[in-house]
Amino acid sequence: MSQVTVVSYGAGNVASVRFALERLGATVRLTAEPAGIADAERLILPGVGAAGYAMARLSGLGLVEPLRAFPRPLLGVCLGQQLLFETSEEGGVPMLGLIPGTVRRMEPGADLPVPHMGWSALTVTRPDPLLEGVGDGAFAYFVHSYVCPDGEATLARADYGVPVPAVVRSVNRWGCQFHPERSAAAGARILRNFLEIEP
Repeated sequence: MSQVTVVSYGAGNVASVRFALERLGATVRLTAEPAGIADAERLILPGVGAAGYAMARLSGLGLVEPLRAFPRPLLGVCLGQQLLFETSEEGGVPMLGLIPGTVRRMEPGADLPVPHMGWSALTVTRPDPLLEGVGDGAFAYFVHSYVCPDGEATLARADYGVPVPAVVRSVNRWGCQFHPERSAAAGARILRNFLEIEP
């Protein structure tokens, strides 16, 4: 049975992520301590709300450097994906800096509201173990107002007037801009794939 640690730092959708993982048979541990991150077999960084608040929480708990140094599989969810990048326009806050680029406010056009909230189809741009069994057109559930840069790290996109990097990867760090724990079969498959990636 896979073991996974979820970072519980007061700025994430911890309960729903935990329940989704437990439904897949995973053993889930919550941590807000540097030692809990260092010892984890694999790690999920959830996130909701503002980037500045989330980074302040991580910094106050002494988790920024352990997250940067974590050598095994790490998955950022929603705001957690954005925190993997260098900076955000949302308050100009520096973030974890694990993937190059700046997170910017969405500007999808006058006919589309911000935040991007609801179901959008995924287009896979390159294969990856995290996306095994997830085909083009699979739907995922999004809630966000800021969008990550679309670059070499992008594994899958959604379209919301602008390209939305929906899944990203850099070495052992992955991110999902959407909520896999709320994304039905596609989301469950992504979480199961993450649990099966070798540490």
